[in-house]
Amino acid sequence: MASVAFCIALLLVYSIFLQVQSDRNHYPFSGVLFVHVLKREYFKGEFPPYSMKLADAKNDPITFKTNLKGYPDRPGWLRYIQRTPYSDGVLYGSPTNENADKPTIIEITAYNRRTYETARHSLILNIMALNDYSLPYQAEFFVKNMNVEEMLASEVIGDFLGAVKNVWQPTHLNAINITSALDRGGRVPLPINNMKEGVYVMVGTDLMFSSCLREVETPQNQQKCSQEMEPSISCDKKFRAQFDIDWCKLSLVDKTKNPSVAHNEVRGDGILPDDGEYKPPSTNLKSKDYYTDFVITLAVPVAVAMVLFVILGYIMFCRREGVQKRNMQTPDIQLVHHSSIQKSTKELRNMSKNREAAWPLSTLPVFNPVTGEIMPPLHHSDNCDTSNMPLMQTQQNHPLQTQLPQQQGAGQYPISVSPAITCSNHYHIDYHVP
Repeated sequence: MASVAFCIALLLVYSIFLQVQSDRNHYPFSGVLFVHVLKREYFKGEFPPYSMKLADAKNDPITFKTNLKGYPDRPGWLRYIQRTPYSDGVLYGSPTNENADKPTIIEITAYNRRTYETARHSLILNIMALNDYSLPYQAEFFVKNMNVEEMLASEVIGDFLGAVKNVWQPTHLNAINITSALDRGGRVPLPINNMKEGVYVMVGTDLMFSSCLREVETPQNQQKCSQEMEPSISCDKKFRAQFDIDWCKLSLVDKTKNPSVAHNEVRGDGILPDDGEYKPPSTNLKSKDYYTDFVITLAVPVAVAMVLFVILGYIMFCRREGVQKRNMQTPDIQLVHHSSIQKSTKELRNMSKNREAAWPLSTLPVFNPVTGEIMPPLHHSDNCDTSNMPLMQTQQNHPLQTQLPQQQGAGQYPISVSPAITCSNHYHIDYHVP
């Protein structure tokens, strides 16, 4: 029993020691870039019962969640980034004077994605205001060949400030803020050719802009930027070795000409006023009569359809001439010809069904072309071979041709009729055009 109590006391002392070690105090300055790295190595030993060796061997994936104490998210000026669960997380941002002179407690929760265990630390930020230390001249560079976590490394940002100092040569130079191009509406680069997202880096100093930085504002370089061409900057070679600067996106801000106007904002306590008990709308709604809407919805389309139906029926049935009127306006000879063609077609179709039928009437004359009288059918003799006889004889001059007594006008030809005797007692009409 005593050993159990001793173990409990030892665990309590160990947890208090971890709590004391986890609470870290930092003193960032307002208007100056703040960077804090969340190292995975520091949190690997926070997940019992696994030892440090076992944690190193497993290489557990660890992710972080950061928030302001008592709130679900971080302060507006503080950002967080972690590319993969196997990389370190980074807190970065530029605090403002509004957050100065009061502690800002950031809760950091580490998640072991293999064992689903958690560990929580606290980061206390005591922001200090810089009222007597102003940086009125600020320049924002766009570095195309860097990601934000790469730029936040101390050695990389130190090299960049050194290159800017060689160009600008100020007395005091500080990094004010770093922003990923994705936070400015940039597109995610393709995972080819080691392409980067790009980073906006803002630096500030108390010295006027150098002549090299002013070269971007010349009309020649502005025209090149409008044509998406790279401008000619004399100091670009001092950055080119490590940083690829897009000089067309260089922004120079002079706060001495445009001083910021302080707005006295009145902030409330964040609690809505008490307006009494909430009263939902009444469920006893007035009934609405939809009969008129229903009738209009159906009557209008039906009326239009009926009018169109009446017009269509009048066109189709009342405007037809009819067969009787057509026959009255058609010459008799044309009607006879048309009737003979129909009869011949009907006979040929009947013959195709029964080839031993009687001699077709289509081979006989229908009417006398001279008198217009219908001629009786002629019979063939028994000794006449009609197996190879065509239905219509060829047109030829025959001595017994009869000229039709018609007047020959311009463009008209006489029609002659001749009885061509191909076998006994058989005649046919032959229309001949001389």
